[in-house]
Amino acid sequence: MGKSETGGKMRLSIIVPVYNMAADGKLNFCMDSLVGQTIDDYEIIAVDDASTDNSLEILREYENRFPDKVRVLTYPVNRRQGGAKNEGMRAALGDWIGFIDSDDWVAADYYEKLLGKAEETGADLVGCDYCLVTEHTFCADAGTVVQNNTMDQTGVLDTEAHRKLFMRPGSMVIKIYKASVIRENHLDFPEGIFYEDNCAGSIWSLYFRHFEKVEEPLYFYYQHGGSTVHYITEEKCRDRMRAAVMLHEECQERGFADGYHRELCYRFAELYYVITLFSYMQGVKGPRLSFVRELQKGVGERFPDFQENPYYLKNTGREEQRLIALQGRTNVGFYLYYRLKMAVRKIRKLRAGLF
Repeated sequence: MGKSETGGKMRLSIIVPVYNMAADGKLNFCMDSLVGQTIDDYEIIAVDDASTDNSLEILREYENRFPDKVRVLTYPVNRRQGGAKNEGMRAALGDWIGFIDSDDWVAADYYEKLLGKAEETGADLVGCDYCLVTEHTFCADAGTVVQNNTMDQTGVLDTEAHRKLFMRPGSMVIKIYKASVIRENHLDFPEGIFYEDNCAGSIWSLYFRHFEKVEEPLYFYYQHGGSTVHYITEEKCRDRMRAAVMLHEECQERGFADGYHRELCYRFAELYYVITLFSYMQGVKGPRLSFVRELQKGVGERFPDFQENPYYLKNTGREEQRLIALQGRTNVGFYLYYRLKMAVRKIRKLRAGLF
């Protein structure tokens, strides 16, 4: 059992990576939801990732007001969420570890229900569903409820369930993890990139043996203009590519590449190439043909037959498959066709707005 600094039992460590979340009360709303949890014996480890606003000042206020619950860690160089999470894990004392994004929040009984499910079932990994919201509220009816994992991924995990979790691990912040599994298997996050969960989520899922779900939307995922998902840059596209490469290399190092070859092939192609290609073409102003060529070359070097993968054939949309096949024949043709397609779509939207 984990021990607190006073020698008591520590059930849970909640790790909160923080970077410039002071505006509009975002960080306060997150922290208020955490200090008000309905369980005892837990700690909140808030890791300030070299914020340039007054996020650290806000965190210090919570540390002073709740010294028995809140610990603040900080360092001078921004390491992105992966680095902040790793720092928090190294300091964690709890038997269980949870993560939360610092612009999100959770229901007051979130951790009580997840820990209760773990104790009831013997699970070493527990999650729930979440609610997408655009305002600070605890009312699920004010947003859109999203299923984070499916029930056929739960229970004692056999190889088939592990394959499903590897393919679709779900969000890592909407779960709690048995700390001993993390430590015994040296699990961590890539540092210095966006989309660190794209690598870690699939890798971590293979080490847990029993996954359960509380079928309620207890986590509130805040959508706002500063959210990572709301704007696309080439830097972010490259980070997703790096996450896919890390996933491939770590699977090789940990001995999973052969046993999960089809799943790894599809997951790599999806992250490195398919998602990145279309988000880049749609979201980046003035996309470069050279980058499009680079994507095609990169996936071909590691998984040249990915278009024959049964997961690809089943899960990738028909239109996306057609466009990817077009790129396979001619990069220039694909690029020009897609640019024209986006221009036509923009004109139609403009016309629709006029009438």
